[in-house]
Amino acid sequence: MATDHADDNSLPEAGLIASSVDGRSFSFQGVSRDRLETGSLVSIDVPDRLPMMGQIHQLRMGKSGVMSGSGRILGSFSSRGMAASSPALGFREAGVAAADRELVALLHSSSGALLEIGTFTNTDGFDARLIPKKFNRHTFWCGQSGSGKTYALGVVLEEILLRTGLPMVILDPNADFVRLGELTDEATTGAAALLGSRDVRVLRPNVEGSDPLRARFSTMSTGSQAAVLRLDPLIDRAEYNDFLHIETLIGGAEPESIVDQLRGANTPGSVALASRIENLRLADWCVWARDNAAASEILDDRPDATVLDLGGFDFPEESLVVVLSVLDSLWNARDARQPLLIVIDEAHNLCSSEPGSPLHRAVRERIVQIAAEGRKFGLWLLLSTQRPSKLDPDIISQCDNLALMKMSSPSDLEGLASTFGFVPQTFLEQSPFFRQGEALFAGGFVPAPGLITVRTRLTREGGADVGVPMRNMPR
Repeated sequence: MATDHADDNSLPEAGLIASSVDGRSFSFQGVSRDRLETGSLVSIDVPDRLPMMGQIHQLRMGKSGVMSGSGRILGSFSSRGMAASSPALGFREAGVAAADRELVALLHSSSGALLEIGTFTNTDGFDARLIPKKFNRHTFWCGQSGSGKTYALGVVLEEILLRTGLPMVILDPNADFVRLGELTDEATTGAAALLGSRDVRVLRPNVEGSDPLRARFSTMSTGSQAAVLRLDPLIDRAEYNDFLHIETLIGGAEPESIVDQLRGANTPGSVALASRIENLRLADWCVWARDNAAASEILDDRPDATVLDLGGFDFPEESLVVVLSVLDSLWNARDARQPLLIVIDEAHNLCSSEPGSPLHRAVRERIVQIAAEGRKFGLWLLLSTQRPSKLDPDIISQCDNLALMKMSSPSDLEGLASTFGFVPQTFLEQSPFFRQGEALFAGGFVPAPGLITVRTRLTREGGADVGVPMRNMPR
């Protein structure tokens, strides 16, 4: 690597000069009229070799505008495209300049980056894109309250709807995505018209005029039914054992009819289970499908997007019943290998590392299983949260893509740095200073890690912050 001479007055008045020992990384120094920042993409012109593209990872400013720093070489390029990597050959001297729009477009086309999510923050409006085929890995999306996390996630979901055939199921606790199928008044482009033709289903618990969000108890696994009943196989040994034998009696029944069947059996175990169901008021839950289609049955139709509005139930654990029934159904059908993106917003509610109720534990264990084994079956997670430290670390560790918006918590940033070691530390350190709508994207779904300003949405936001009431003051 080149020696740092940022304050050396003998350096040329203009131009950056780079050198590399291994052909994979480079260092540079000099004076540049280009706008360069940490994360900037640059062209590296080596005499008698194909030009290369690199990215600045560290940048220091010395006296009289002299820059020095280091970065990573992304690959070599020609008019035909960009190679995935450069030969591992070092060089002593090469010119460095900011990448132009054509070179960035070449990077996108060579990597298959098609999802138009916004512009690079440190360029003059160059397009920034994601690689759709790399959503076949789990993705972690995080940002503190007010960072624009939910809005930006909506942009990415729009692009997946527009440009891929990848179906999605969106677990939406705050009704933020219930209008994903509704175009804004400003959305007049051809892309917006195409988006309007997509099959977006929105299932809600208690909203008149909407398709109901329901689960079918009789099709849930024995373990999931036991979780609904709060039966622990060790703590409630006798009653759980009775349940395993009586399950043949109630297996095809729904909660509103189970109590009569159990009392009719007139055994100590059946009477105890009947009392448990009545005490939990399971028959009063509106989540049961009855004559309606269950959410898991609607997913069998493979809509382009299915939004499950998890808020609005009368009993707090009803939403967990829906989630568990859907995840169980997807896992049971995994051998069909039908690709599906499972988007979990406010994931700390479902993937918390804290013990929780039997239903919480059952949901978390299923998500852990999908995180560990689901990729080979086409079940891919996108987890969004404002509290990374609250999530089960076994789930986060399985994620290969990262989208990070403003995050001021040192402990959360430290945890992210440990988990996502492929992200340059200098990039993570910028997160506390991000403006609303800015995000760091890193991992397999971007050609190179970058700071991106997310574009305007084409569809309507479901949720919105409540404004502060104001009073008219006398002048």
